[in-house]
Amino acid sequence: MDAWVIWLIVAVVFAVAEVANLSFYLFPFAIGAAAAAVVSGAGAGAAITWATFAVLTAVSFTVVRPIARRHLHVPPQIRTGTAALIGRTAIVTERIVNDDAAGKVRIDGEVWTARSYDEDKVIEEGTRVHVMEIRGATALVDD
Repeated sequence: MDAWVIWLIVAVVFAVAEVANLSFYLFPFAIGAAAAAVVSGAGAGAAITWATFAVLTAVSFTVVRPIARRHLHVPPQIRTGTAALIGRTAIVTERIVNDDAAGKVRIDGEVWTARSYDEDKVIEEGTRVHVMEIRGATALVDD
């Protein structure tokens, strides 16, 4: 079997192992082995082929791997709309009584219809509460 075929098999094995592993540790070796397969296929000797493998693997580790690792650690999505209100503090502006379908809170300067997260709980005006959930245009709050 020709040397370039062996290098190509090695490159494929490293690439498949990287897909299974997802650490971006084995892919630089696959890049080096693929380059070695090309150089070997062009008729270069074993020393040049091994040097190509070593150099391109090292370059892949120093250049490509940091870029790939940066993309693996993407920050969490920024919450927008009503999802951004969950966890915020609000002030009760109108007494919250679920049985009477009454209650309002002020969240970041906006007045929202509010209900107690606990069905039986009555929350008095002026109380600081936390927004637990938003259902439609109603904030479910708890103190």
